[in-house]
Amino acid sequence: MSATHHSEYLKLASLFLKRAEAAFISDDLIGEQWQRLQYLERPDYKKAVAEYRLFEKIFTDLNIDIHYFPSDENVTIDSIYCRDASIATDFGMILCHMGKADRINEPGSQKQSFQQKEVPILGKITAPGTLEGGDVAWLDEKTLAVGHTYRTNEEGIRQLKALLEPKGIEVLVVALPHYKGPTDVFHLMSVLSPVDKDLAVVYSPLMPIKFRNDLLARGFELVEVPEEEFDSLGCNVLAVAPRKCLVAHGNPKTRAKLTDAGCEIQEYKGEHISVMGGGGPTCLTRPLLRMR
Repeated sequence: MSATHHSEYLKLASLFLKRAEAAFISDDLIGEQWQRLQYLERPDYKKAVAEYRLFEKIFTDLNIDIHYFPSDENVTIDSIYCRDASIATDFGMILCHMGKADRINEPGSQKQSFQQKEVPILGKITAPGTLEGGDVAWLDEKTLAVGHTYRTNEEGIRQLKALLEPKGIEVLVVALPHYKGPTDVFHLMSVLSPVDKDLAVVYSPLMPIKFRNDLLARGFELVEVPEEEFDSLGCNVLAVAPRKCLVAHGNPKTRAKLTDAGCEIQEYKGEHISVMGGGGPTCLTRPLLRMR
């Protein structure tokens, strides 16, 4: 077996997490920040910590190597969604430049952890470019899809291409719609979760026709998330191995469709760590190595 960072679905070997107690810190801090950060509701600190412990246990039970981002007073409670501040590649990490101003310090905070763990860094996105990790997804080991969104702009995409295209990586740009506007958290991975080499969970109503057709041309079967399960993060699915999926509780129709497609499903309750902040299992994790 060999390892790669260029996958969303191969067997997960290692990842970074940021525990709820390290991100949320206290109920008082949640109270100060949740409305400014556009959370749907105010998370409860104790309930969030309890939910996260069960979420984390899923990875420990699978013997996945876990690294942790520490607490940092220079970042907000949004830092629990640790995928967004960096991109993992076989050439080193790419540090993002956040499109959400309140999250601007997260890439620098993660950089310290990567350096301590001797994780190499390929480069970083700099202003006026913006790029967030939730806007990128590996379609295969040579193709990285990137959403052009309110969080990831043309200059950020140009810099991403400059880092990866010389190394033989195709960067496929996906122009996403306005939807709820600049203040909403709407990433590429809000409408796409690859869970095998030929299977992806999608929300087609917000997916560009050209990109959807491209997925079909690449041989992907599409698991369609129903409208009533989009806001409950039905489209945000983390594969811990091919067709072995981690989903947020409350999406029975999507879960049934995944099962029909031959997937094994593990569910976690994430009302306070996921639904209220708009971040599902892919957002809560920064996967590193996966095994071929």
